[in-house]
Amino acid sequence: MKKFICLILLTASAIPFVFASGGADSGSKNKIVIYTSMYQDVIDSVKIELKKKFPKYNIEFVYGGTGTLENKISKESSVGRLGCDILMTADPAYSFELKEKGMLHSFISKEALNLMFDYDKEGYWYPVRISTMVLAYNPDKYLKNNLPDSFRSFAFDSKVAGAISMRNPLVSGTTMATVTALKDKYGYEYFEALGRQRVAIDYGTDETIRKLESGECKIAMINEESILNIREKNKSKLEVIYPTDGAVIIPSPIMIISNKWSANRNTKAAEDIANWFLSVDGQSAIVAGWMHSVRANFDKIPYDSKPINEIRDNNITVIWENVYKQRTDIQRRFEQYLAGRK
Repeated sequence: MKKFICLILLTASAIPFVFASGGADSGSKNKIVIYTSMYQDVIDSVKIELKKKFPKYNIEFVYGGTGTLENKISKESSVGRLGCDILMTADPAYSFELKEKGMLHSFISKEALNLMFDYDKEGYWYPVRISTMVLAYNPDKYLKNNLPDSFRSFAFDSKVAGAISMRNPLVSGTTMATVTALKDKYGYEYFEALGRQRVAIDYGTDETIRKLESGECKIAMINEESILNIREKNKSKLEVIYPTDGAVIIPSPIMIISNKWSANRNTKAAEDIANWFLSVDGQSAIVAGWMHSVRANFDKIPYDSKPINEIRDNNITVIWENVYKQRTDIQRRFEQYLAGRK
């Protein structure tokens, strides 16, 4: 297991040099590079809308999982300049670190008062999309009544041992946030229980979905948006289970890189784009990408989902300071328990 997780980390560190598409230049007033963990089909849809709104801006997206993007930024910061102007990671924890390092640009968004989720009051980051960690199963393969209905039983119900899966929190930002919240709620015994369950750690969401479709996996911890996506696009039969002990709600932030560190030193254009993401039009594009809106009094919901306020009525709280401050220890212990050691 340890070799497996290490292999993923090595792979993650190599990826940025393959998919990097922007890179720092001397500064272009019309060019903006966005590093994002949003899925590629969402990026493709958003790019169309951004082109309509900002025809004079040359906007490039670079996709990567949150862990991969953090690794990429770490390498770039060592030479004094990043390859992006805007960063959109999976959860707010990384924004705490970048703010402390003075790498973010502060601005007060005109949309701030319309948000229902917390944001940095100094304007260093705003939530732009809501991901929800849930459970999922294949009703063509298994009966829902015979499966865990909570995150706790996902780890402790021995009837599904050897037939559960999840993403790697060393790579996936939403999974890292989720395991931190579950550790806070149930203690490190939760990780030990996952080890006893022989949970499979998947390379990516596509692998998890394949296992659910084939029946190899009885139940998986997965982002709601991934299931809603294939239900709408592929007419998949996979179904979401909203855990009885609470879903994990993850507000994903948008951050503008400061002029000192940004690729193109164009914070005005970056502010325009950030404000668009938080606007009604931008949030409509987010919801069309199977994620929930961050705006209050916003009646659109993702395909086949339910209003975010209903999900919020029963959710497991994430303490973002813990995700940031305890990251190394949590990742070490997760790896340790899943490798079968105490």
